[in-house]
Amino acid sequence: MEILAIIPARGGSKSIPGKNIKPLLGKPLIAWIIAAARSSRYVTRSIVSTDDKEIAAVARSFGAEVPFIRPAEIAGDFSTDIEFLLHALDWLKDHEGYEPEIVLRLPPTSPLCTAAHIDEGIEKLLSTPAADAIRPIVEVSKHPYKMWKIAPDGCWLEPFLPQEITGLPEAFDLPRQLFPKVYVHSGAMDVMRLRTIREMKSKAGKKLAFFPMRAEDSVNIDDEIDFELAELIMRRRVSTASASLER
Repeated sequence: MEILAIIPARGGSKSIPGKNIKPLLGKPLIAWIIAAARSSRYVTRSIVSTDDKEIAAVARSFGAEVPFIRPAEIAGDFSTDIEFLLHALDWLKDHEGYEPEIVLRLPPTSPLCTAAHIDEGIEKLLSTPAADAIRPIVEVSKHPYKMWKIAPDGCWLEPFLPQEITGLPEAFDLPRQLFPKVYVHSGAMDVMRLRTIREMKSKAGKKLAFFPMRAEDSVNIDDEIDFELAELIMRRRVSTASASLER
């Protein structure tokens, strides 16, 4: 079975210039997810979709394929994931006659995602025939029942979710233990059947299954403090692994 990992890495990061190749614990950010994909028991091919030649060179140096440079028109701030996924799949089919059965989206901004996580996502899809796609989830740290929005007049706060939806008076002041659990996509990956992308033009499809990820494995790098947090967790991982080997 052909299982393709597509690693998206635009060159135009606004929050952190050069984010995808910024050093994280001594290696470019993108190198961590490349290593995870290459260590997977199931991924048969890993490519990077980028519009940036410097990112392409770094990706190749760490073992990923960069068979094309992504067109600028699908590499902007408002470009969608489906656009680059379809572009990659179309390019590989047109130029190589290659088409996988399963596709993964593996963003470099989730450097704590490991080969074990990737394999768990693939195994979940393989063992769930009815699923169009799989996503890792993590429980939210801030419950939406406690969130607010600014009223149209710009003066007052209103509950983001009114009582008509929550069914609870003043839910924002109640203990969150009373609320239903809510989860968010960890952002670490999408595991999709080819038909989900091609026929449905979707990453989720109509039947989306899941597997849990720990919050500490789900750090998504958007700004400098995320870099510091990811590096702290990585150092702890290395220290724990070293201690285990010494026993």
